[in-house]
Amino acid sequence: MAKKKPPQEGGKKVNNPNVMGLRAEVLEQPITQTLELNYMPYAMSVIVSRAIPEIDGFKPSHRKLLYTMYQMKLLGGSRTKSANVVGQTMKLNPHGDTAIYDTMVRLSRGYGALLHPLVDSKGNFGKVYSRDMAWAASRYTEVRLDSICGELFRDIDQDAVDFVDNYDGSMKEPALLPTTFPNVLVSANQGIAVGMASNLCGFNLGEVCDATIAYLKKPETDLLSILKAPDFPTGGEILYDEAALRHIYATGRGSFQVRARWRYLKQEHLVEIYEIPYSTSVEAIMDKVADLIKTGKVKEIADMRDETDLNGLKLTIDLKRGADPDKLMARLFRSTPLQDAYSCNFNILIAGMPQVMGVGKILEEWTAWRTGCVKRRVYFDMKKKEEKLHLLQGLKKILLDIDRAIQIIRGTQEDAEVVPNLMIGFGIDQVQAEYVADIRLRNINQEYILKRVAETASLEEEIRDLRDLVDSPARIKKVIISELQAVKKKYALPRRTEIVYDYQTAAPDSQDSEIPRYPVHAFLSREGYFKKITPQSLRMSGEQKYKEGDGPAQQWEANNQDELLVFTDRQQCYKARLSDFADTKASVLGEYLPTRLGMDPGETLLWACVTGDYSGHVLFFFRNGKAARVELAAYKTQTRRRRLTGAYSDKSPLAAALLIQEELELALVSSEGRCVVFHTAALAPKSTRSTQGAAVMTLKPKYVLEQALPLAQTAIINAARYRAKALPAAGMLLKEADRGEEQLSLL
Repeated sequence: MAKKKPPQEGGKKVNNPNVMGLRAEVLEQPITQTLELNYMPYAMSVIVSRAIPEIDGFKPSHRKLLYTMYQMKLLGGSRTKSANVVGQTMKLNPHGDTAIYDTMVRLSRGYGALLHPLVDSKGNFGKVYSRDMAWAASRYTEVRLDSICGELFRDIDQDAVDFVDNYDGSMKEPALLPTTFPNVLVSANQGIAVGMASNLCGFNLGEVCDATIAYLKKPETDLLSILKAPDFPTGGEILYDEAALRHIYATGRGSFQVRARWRYLKQEHLVEIYEIPYSTSVEAIMDKVADLIKTGKVKEIADMRDETDLNGLKLTIDLKRGADPDKLMARLFRSTPLQDAYSCNFNILIAGMPQVMGVGKILEEWTAWRTGCVKRRVYFDMKKKEEKLHLLQGLKKILLDIDRAIQIIRGTQEDAEVVPNLMIGFGIDQVQAEYVADIRLRNINQEYILKRVAETASLEEEIRDLRDLVDSPARIKKVIISELQAVKKKYALPRRTEIVYDYQTAAPDSQDSEIPRYPVHAFLSREGYFKKITPQSLRMSGEQKYKEGDGPAQQWEANNQDELLVFTDRQQCYKARLSDFADTKASVLGEYLPTRLGMDPGETLLWACVTGDYSGHVLFFFRNGKAARVELAAYKTQTRRRRLTGAYSDKSPLAAALLIQEELELALVSSEGRCVVFHTAALAPKSTRSTQGAAVMTLKPKYVLEQALPLAQTAIINAARYRAKALPAAGMLLKEADRGEEQLSLL
């Protein structure tokens, strides 16, 4: 029988019966120890072995795939089926064929996610700018390594990098690839680990090589003057912000704006969008534009369609008569992903530790690492030449008396004694003697030996030069610079993303200024029907019409630019502008909000509020007697999101909700008929929307909190009777005189 493992330090044994009546040993462990022993190794494994790229610009999955293809002779060779590569890669990467093929797709020329694709592909590999364009299965597509991969593997067989065991120890794989250029800045890379992430944008290869050369010559060089801005394979335009880019180059964090490129065809009166930001997709743009058209925000568009084909991306917008294309595109840039922010997070593994670094620091780390690679390569060559020189020096001694060497070999009776006898006869070591003994009979002539010996002088000169190179940092720098110049000359391409220096930034409230501003009255019924009525229309017909069995729930005096927030029983908040709803009359039923806002099937509207500046606090009262106070600003978003999840706590059903602008007294009533009066200042604001809040009312079993409303709106006469000295409070039973006839409900 196997011995039981002793409990880990800090734990305690507890015997608990399991479902079969047997007794099981359970180890109680402090949560801090659980995190340290169980969670931290997992987190570090994801960070180090999966999600964060290293100084060569690759994650482990990329490196394993490329090295497998290199071993399969796919650099410069003919293509093979992708399924074949995927199968071979599983010897190094045992995470399943789907993950390996997805990695291959992202590196492929067909997908177009990299400025310089590393996999030369044939077949359907989808497109980076489309989320719906699926790539073909691996059995249909073919791949080989692109020619630029020669710069990744040039020194791989010359001991330039360390090799480590694969997952089962059956073969070796490189720990890093000895890239001859800073691929970490050229190939865009994104990864999400545990507790951290990485987002590296790509830069133009020619600019990266120039910047690296300038850095090697003068480390304090202003990199922004050479490495002007990021470059993306999808093109587009970067709105040049020197301060933002300098911050990114210095810290490795920040963001900049990228927008689409378009042209106006006057004869057809249409707009063609042919390049979009790298961070978005065609479908996201189409959906947002369609949304703007449906809500009436954009009225100049007659039709929009995706005409992407083999020639490349193209979105076509048919304009209505009289529409101004420049004004339309300016509005679309403000309201759609046609202009998007790209966030940078240059998080890279250095010696197994994640570090967020600016461009200068990345070049410093890369040049130091590349210097080590070049030294190892030179040292490898030097050792090979020294070994050859050593053999030739032994052969030179044989030249003095070839006949004697032959006589020693012929006079030796046992084969095992040949090498020792040569060593004794000529004063050479075992390696040299083995070399001499293995020379073919036809080569034992003076001409052959003289040619071999003539190499000695040139080898000695080469070795002296290599030894000087290893010991000279200045010469190592020159080698790296010459390699960078060769890479630039052979592989550099013109920029794809244009840099726009002169542009106008739209005012933040420019969209709001286009929405008419006038007073309105908003009404919400118990069943969720909403209508917006102008004061003039309301004065003409003040009688509200509702469905049979329905009635008024909430109403507001507001402005057409204000926003409506609707909270549901599934802890979701739906947002809409009042301007999204047409002005109507009191005699109509209004719009059914669950349908208009796109609520989930079976989702029920509970409460709503209207706001213009998101000031004030929302008080949530739950049936378990708890209350949460959340700033209304917590529901404000930078983008026009229509739905927020986790709008409030899901630990107990919502009993009531109130929006307050100033402190006041509230009255809470339970299903038992007890009442508690307290001041809202006793509730501390919480920073998270889904907070459970604090207990305000102590409830007996089977009773719940039912009502909550301002004390001034109740029929309570003797408020002092119900005021709580401290929270939570059980409250007092309501007297008949304080009950009143009206009952509070959420709607």
